[in-house]
Amino acid sequence: MNCKDVDRVIIGETVASRLPPQVQAHVRDCKRCRQLILSLNASVPPDPPLPASLRQIERTMVADLRPVRPLLPARYLFAAFIVIFVSFVSFAVYRMGAFAIAVMSPAQAGMVLGSLAICVGLLAYSLVAQMVPGARHRFPPKPLQIGAIILLTIVIGVLFQFQYERNFWANGWWCIRAGIPISVMAAIPFWLVLRRGAILSPSLTGAATGLLAGLVGTTVLEIHCPDLNAWHILLSHIGISVLCAIAGLVMGLAAEITGSRSCGWGAK
Repeated sequence: MNCKDVDRVIIGETVASRLPPQVQAHVRDCKRCRQLILSLNASVPPDPPLPASLRQIERTMVADLRPVRPLLPARYLFAAFIVIFVSFVSFAVYRMGAFAIAVMSPAQAGMVLGSLAICVGLLAYSLVAQMVPGARHRFPPKPLQIGAIILLTIVIGVLFQFQYERNFWANGWWCIRAGIPISVMAAIPFWLVLRRGAILSPSLTGAATGLLAGLVGTTVLEIHCPDLNAWHILLSHIGISVLCAIAGLVMGLAAEITGSRSCGWGAK
């Protein structure tokens, strides 16, 4: 085998380890072919990036960077949500009165307030987890929010009777008008706490925050309103939580759409 034969072989195989044994034997003894193989297998280093390009990339990366504050421990964030909730409920009940407690039996009062306390605690725990990227969710946020409404609906349906009420819509509208402003005011400090975290899903977190704020109004009405008709409670008391959750979901979706447009995600 001569150098021309080797040239024909290495046209298709430039890696020395893939060459036939007779070609490899010739390459070991032929300086010219050995240099040819080495030159073909040598990697060409890429051209270094221009300094101007590097500076442009650096400016683009750091343009929207801002210093962040470290997150408080989870127990402090959880306590903040609970304190806000209890403070608003206590103040509203103090101003409006606790007339429902007087007409409910101890079992009814205990079951209703206990169910509300469980839902509030789980929602606050879920919100704290949503504030920390990568945090573990012991309770999936979506099923938790739906489950809270279902739990309260079942408790009300079991404990109270469904009755005909002569001024049903007028009484229901009064409770809705009383509960919605309380929930809206409670949503403001909840939002201030949430701002200290890194929210990755504004729609999911918005729905959970709206539901938690709505439960403030629901709890106040459950303590204040003496109307024990199950239809009234479901529509005018639990309904406030549902409305607030929907409002929070819509606001979160709007924030996601606005953020995606500002980042250019929606561009075709």
